[in-house]
Amino acid sequence: MATRARRPERREEPLTRERIVEAAVELLDTAGERGLTFRALAERLATGPGAIYWHVTGKNELLNAATDAVVADTVGSYAAATTPREAIHALALGVFDAIDAHPWIGTQITRTPSQTPMLGVFEHLGRQVRALGVPHAAHFTAASALLSYILGVGGQNAANARGVEPGTNRTEFLDAAATTWEDLDPDEYAFTRSVAGQLREHDDRAEFLAGLDLFLTGITALREPTDPAVPS
Repeated sequence: MATRARRPERREEPLTRERIVEAAVELLDTAGERGLTFRALAERLATGPGAIYWHVTGKNELLNAATDAVVADTVGSYAAATTPREAIHALALGVFDAIDAHPWIGTQITRTPSQTPMLGVFEHLGRQVRALGVPHAAHFTAASALLSYILGVGGQNAANARGVEPGTNRTEFLDAAATTWEDLDPDEYAFTRSVAGQLREHDDRAEFLAGLDLFLTGITALREPTDPAVPS
């Protein structure tokens, strides 16, 4: 009787913390925080929940690690900047785009203000605030205001994107919203009606940077004056 040839065993990629975090980010992107369970993660990784617990103690640690992984890539995005303002622009846009791509991190960052992900962004913003020549007494206020603006606008932009009806593109959505503004009562909403056209045509990232520059203009106004050159 002919013997049946044995099929070679497929070598599986070893389970590591990095693989687990990468899979968690993918699951969060598709299913949100509620969809991130160790059962779902185990199915995605073709392993058992116990093997995951060997690397991660629980869901909170996993959420922090996933957020840290996304933010770490963002923080490195401003390395090529040549001035403090350019560095803040690059870092802010990095966080803005990261929240747009991974809406769950906006909530997660603000939920853990004393932990690594938000501290990393705050630290790098603070260094650039200091490089702008802002007095030490205003460092905390300036960096905190910038961080609140970045996270707030980034989170709102992501929420707006999720609120668009399926099958409706951004242009159609903004056109409908602008039309609604134009139809408002002219006495009660005089200002809102006057900027309806700007709502229809605006670019989210450009508006985000324009608002950031308003903050930076105020912050740089606090700059400590330099001593005038002493005449020779």
